[in-house]
Amino acid sequence: MDSDRFFTELAEEVDLFDEDVAGAPARLKSRIYSTLITHLAATGPLLSLTETKKAGRSLCIFEAALSGAPVGERAKSVNGCRVCHARLLAEHLESAPIFWPHCPYAQFHRR
Repeated sequence: MDSDRFFTELAEEVDLFDEDVAGAPARLKSRIYSTLITHLAATGPLLSLTETKKAGRSLCIFEAALSGAPVGERAKSVNGCRVCHARLLAEHLESAPIFWPHCPYAQFHRR
């Protein structure tokens, strides 16, 4: 099975933001999310922020700032979460103080 199909099927089966999946610690959810995104980025460029926004997905505050920056689409396809302090907080603290909207790590830590 190719990795695209595997991750697509996995994403369809599991909603990490679902309250019913609350049994897993927020730190674990954060680490799983980071690992999945890292694997996706390793297989090729991610969807650019411009394309992501056009598809109706929300951007976190930092992604929104980058999407408006005068840089090429290739620069907008990098995994910004790798350098975001929210990822570090989320992976190491169980109740990370992350409050900005549309950040996946903030959603894992909402109670």
